Amino acid sequence: MSPELGRRHKFEQSRRWVIKVGSALLTDTRRGLNIKLIEELAAQIAQLRRQGREVVVVSSGAVASGMAKLGWGRRPHALHELQAVAAVGQMSLIQSYERAFLEHDLHTAQVLLSHVDISARDRYLNARHTLTTLLQLGVVPVVNENDSVVTEEIRFGDNDMLSALVANLLDADALLILTDQNGMFEADPRQHPEARLIESTAVDDPGLDAMAGEGGELGRGGMLSKLRAARLAARSGTDTLIAHGKLPGVVTAAAVGAELGTWLQARQAPLKARKQWLAGLLCATGELVLDDGAARVLTRSGKSLLPVGVREIRGSFRRGDMVVCKDALGKEVARGLVNYSSADAGKIIGKKSSAIEAQLGYQGDPELIHRDNLVLAGSH
Repeated sequence: MSPELGRRHKFEQSRRWVIKVGSALLTDTRRGLNIKLIEELAAQIAQLRRQGREVVVVSSGAVASGMAKLGWGRRPHALHELQAVAAVGQMSLIQSYERAFLEHDLHTAQVLLSHVDISARDRYLNARHTLTTLLQLGVVPVVNENDSVVTEEIRFGDNDMLSALVANLLDADALLILTDQNGMFEADPRQHPEARLIESTAVDDPGLDAMAGEGGELGRGGMLSKLRAARLAARSGTDTLIAHGKLPGVVTAAAVGAELGTWLQARQAPLKARKQWLAGLLCATGELVLDDGAARVLTRSGKSLLPVGVREIRGSFRRGDMVVCKDALGKEVARGLVNYSSADAGKIIGKKSSAIEAQLGYQGDPELIHRDNLVLAGSH
């Protein structure tokens, strides 16, 4: 394996965390939810929140919880049965999180996502804005796949991938995947007790692929799924730590850089990685012509683009589409994901953000393009 690329104090500096909790930790097919574990995790996450850190929980367990409630011993295969069981179990799951976090004066929010919420850029922006607003309010979002309505063709496949996509969505610093294993081993430790734990390596180490195993009965994701999730999270610069969820104080220990689990390290910082991702969306659907002041502010200050600085709109686009920003001479200044359709944008350009509600009949985003969704020319 490649040598450690950095020290674990990087986790001490991580301000935004996504924590994924697997089915095997949360549930027992006979007894339902592991309430004690949920309470312990809530206490640890509350400690992170008191330190000023932001935390999003991606929780499996709805299907397994529903199985226990209905007295089913085996996971169903039919999609309609899975959806029904998930609907039953999701009630208990979110109520358990709510009660556990209220003990620490923290509010929670249930967020159910489907693949279209991530892949469609307008819904992507909506999901991102909702989650960031919840974090700003001090709420702990509890995210799960919308199992009760999603179809087999468009499902994430497992919550490992969902947690990685949430990390991408939020530019998270760290993704902590809690499982029923101590981390990733060079071979399956259940079959090879002598297998060595991989303590730290680059997430793109090609040797990792042959070492990943498959999942258990309750969960759909094994180590291979977790490795794929870590590589997906790394696209936005997020480091991933895979650790045993029943290790005492695992969350708080991870947050202070303790030597535990498997650290899969991304190569780039989150902001740089995100800008590269935006730059790679080369298929722009429209153009915004900026006045001299707006062009100057974007290039020199890196601020968001406000409606007041736009002189003209060219082309037709929807909310979340990629558009090119040009100066009065036709030179590209930047490109980014726009917060309004071309029809709505046409009503607010040249006006102050305070006038948006009067023009559109609703109060939308104050920016036409937020700086986090904007990449300057020359960066792509």
